[in-house]
Amino acid sequence: MGFSGVVGRRGLLIAGAGLLVGCSSSKAGAPPTSPPPPASSTPLPSTTPPSSSGTPPLPSVRAWVPGPSEVAPEAKRVAVAAVVEELQRDPAVVEVIDAQYGGILSSTASVLVPCRVYSITDGRVVTGGTTVDVRLTRSGDNWRVTSLHPAKPGPAAANLSAVARQVLASKQILLPPASIADVRSGQVHDTVLTAMLELAKTYRIGVSVIRSGHPINVFGTDRPSDHPRGRAFDTWQINGHAVVSPTTSRSLISTYMKASERVGSYNVGGPVVLSGAAFFSDQTHHDHIHAGFRV
Repeated sequence: MGFSGVVGRRGLLIAGAGLLVGCSSSKAGAPPTSPPPPASSTPLPSTTPPSSSGTPPLPSVRAWVPGPSEVAPEAKRVAVAAVVEELQRDPAVVEVIDAQYGGILSSTASVLVPCRVYSITDGRVVTGGTTVDVRLTRSGDNWRVTSLHPAKPGPAAANLSAVARQVLASKQILLPPASIADVRSGQVHDTVLTAMLELAKTYRIGVSVIRSGHPINVFGTDRPSDHPRGRAFDTWQINGHAVVSPTTSRSLISTYMKASERVGSYNVGGPVVLSGAAFFSDQTHHDHIHAGFRV
């Protein structure tokens, strides 16, 4: 499969995936731990037991599949398959954390795929990762990938604010690799980070996208998105429950959306229709909750 756009060569995307987190690693011979959990919970493994050959095995990961209540499951399936194909190498394992819409229209879509990549370097399991904005077009019932755009969070800042350090240390805020790098870059406004910390007093938040890896403009328009300016974050999971899952309480989602407004968001999007100027709902936000901020 050939791809156009920002990424046209597999090696470039793989290289980017290994740089975003600052890479964690574990030596062969380290104390064993249990295998990493599936994508519904996101802590990174700290060590990996060695095999009989002395080389640590790569962790087992659960394949991502669209759930029963997706708006356009085939678009997500095709997008995820393209990202895994591009990032997979020998030896490496790709763990897709989530797949959410950056936008969906009648014949075009953006699917954002945050993921981790586990590989072996010098006898160590190295953990990297990225978020890829996958662009697709539809013809009839078939979706086709037209381009892949990997996250570009930028280098780590020399000095981070106190709230940035608190977000990175919080066990209540689960960040994918590109979002960790976003916070480390110092390009996420403290207003956003403070709101995340306030929400984390009540909820365990699974963040999908903060700044990098998101479309520059609101999909299908020429209006700048708050995400690339470090003024928004998306939540795909609340207290371990995926927003898109039909078994997740609508009350939980509504309460979280209202809490997002209370902590300062002027623009809260999600799958539940709520009254109030700050709230909106559409197909793009069927699978996550967006919180944008004026700073």
